[in-house]
Amino acid sequence: MELQSKEPLLGKTLEELQGIVKLLDMPAFTAKQIASWLYGKRVRSIDEMTNLSLKNRQLLSASYEVGASDPVDAMRSVDGTVKYLYGAGKAHFVETVYIPDEDRATICVSSQVGCKMNCKFCMTGKQGFKANLSAAQIINQINSLPEYDTLTNVVMMGMGEPLDNVDEVLKALEIMTAPWGYAWSPKRITLSSVGLAKGLKRFLEESECHLAISLHSPIPQQRRELMPAEKAFSIREVVKVLRDYDFSKQRRLSFEYILFKGVNDSELYAKELLKLLRGLDCRINLIRFHAIPGVDLEGTAMEDIVKFRDYLTSHGLFSTIRASRGEDIFAACGMLSTAKQEGFNEDLT
Repeated sequence: MELQSKEPLLGKTLEELQGIVKLLDMPAFTAKQIASWLYGKRVRSIDEMTNLSLKNRQLLSASYEVGASDPVDAMRSVDGTVKYLYGAGKAHFVETVYIPDEDRATICVSSQVGCKMNCKFCMTGKQGFKANLSAAQIINQINSLPEYDTLTNVVMMGMGEPLDNVDEVLKALEIMTAPWGYAWSPKRITLSSVGLAKGLKRFLEESECHLAISLHSPIPQQRRELMPAEKAFSIREVVKVLRDYDFSKQRRLSFEYILFKGVNDSELYAKELLKLLRGLDCRINLIRFHAIPGVDLEGTAMEDIVKFRDYLTSHGLFSTIRASRGEDIFAACGMLSTAKQEGFNEDLT
């Protein structure tokens, strides 16, 4: 007989915890105590919640568990970057990348198993869409990170399109930033999206975290070839939505732009970017392409990326070049989870 799995407490908001303690007829203040144990002290079991009575711990344990789980695999780069693999339900895996850099340490978090967007340059898209991650599975990537105590920044730029899983992602962001959660400043968190309209508006209105839009070409027809989502979520419409919001204060708006040799790296594209983004308070992050198997795209040479950056900056669009990290372990998401998934399936045959 198969044992019934218990529901994880990790990933629950304070409001959800209040609902649980009310249902179990516990004192109302118990919800904040549980939140403190989960997110402040990061306990691994309900038994560790010692300011709850034994009776209440037993009540809670009958149906719930903390739900934290360690990575099942890891790859380490010569530059200190570590790619972790987490289980995400039966036969599913997601990647989380830890990136240390002098006085900063960033974690790149996944929101889905696979992805529907199928961007030409992305290994995760080649997997197809498998499942949305729950808030518990999103938060666990942070909570169970071996280097948790060193973290300074979180980026929702891992596997999946965050705004295609907007309910669970917003819950996870609430837990990261709420005083009863990890209590991090929204300025420490950036969400990356192709720009799904409905989810984008909710994110802008319900969160104060930074936003990064995956752009990659300012020319709609070419962007459609690189990013099929352009058909439904035009970059021009995305920019139109963004113009209605104020990015002049604490919240930062950036656009991610991978440069592909001979594809989108000439002065023509720089001029089109300037036209598209004119008047927006934003920056461009230029990214060198990490080659992936089966994709006929090459990265632009660094000297040409520098020229592209200098042209944009000299014409009033602040541009930076994102340092490539973990290239020896294919830190761009999708490689390790694809291999693990294929290995798991082979074991079943």
